Amino acid sequence: MQVKVCKAIVFFVLISLSAYSQKTFVEFKTSKGIIVVMLYDKTPIHRKMFINEIKKGTYKNAQFNRVIKDFVSQAGELDDSILKREKHDPKQKPLRLPAEINNEFIHKNGALGAGRDDNPEKSSYYNQIYLVSGEILNDQQLNEVERKTGKKMSPRTREIYKTQGGVPRLDNDYTIFGEIVQGQSVADLINKVETDNKDVPIDAVVFETKILSQWMVKARNK
Repeated sequence: MQVKVCKAIVFFVLISLSAYSQKTFVEFKTSKGIIVVMLYDKTPIHRKMFINEIKKGTYKNAQFNRVIKDFVSQAGELDDSILKREKHDPKQKPLRLPAEINNEFIHKNGALGAGRDDNPEKSSYYNQIYLVSGEILNDQQLNEVERKTGKKMSPRTREIYKTQGGVPRLDNDYTIFGEIVQGQSVADLINKVETDNKDVPIDAVVFETKILSQWMVKARNK
């Protein structure tokens, strides 16, 4: 038992050190509480996009406008309005970000992903994001996901989904470019709000974002 405890402690220390090796953090100040997200250095295109959208004010007085329980909480422009606008101007090439899909980054709870349509390149929308809030899965459920997707999970990935939860069927289809480092309970609370038949929260969940340095995040933990 003591060996297992020591291994667990080492694992979480390594995760913590890995987190703070990243350079960019973003605070979501929501009507339900504070969430802090770390942006991955290994997805620089999406990181830059998100920072630029924050600076433009895209996520000022914004809303989680599509919330699906035990799945994702989405913000930014919705598919319908994006595709409708593009349909009215068919000569204009759709504005998309090239995919930065990395097997290292999975749809575990707290993952920050970029939404997209069903384009074959798996390119992302510029300003549609989502936070993952999935269920904890067992081996049988994970085996079924592998069977349906035809994709084998690593032992590490399986362990994460069995202990932290998430939505593994989305892996390798959408770009994950960050993860929650503070405020997962707030994200889970948002994911459980009452919604209408279009997945829109009955009571608006409003938020605004600001960029933090890693030193500001560390100071909050002291």
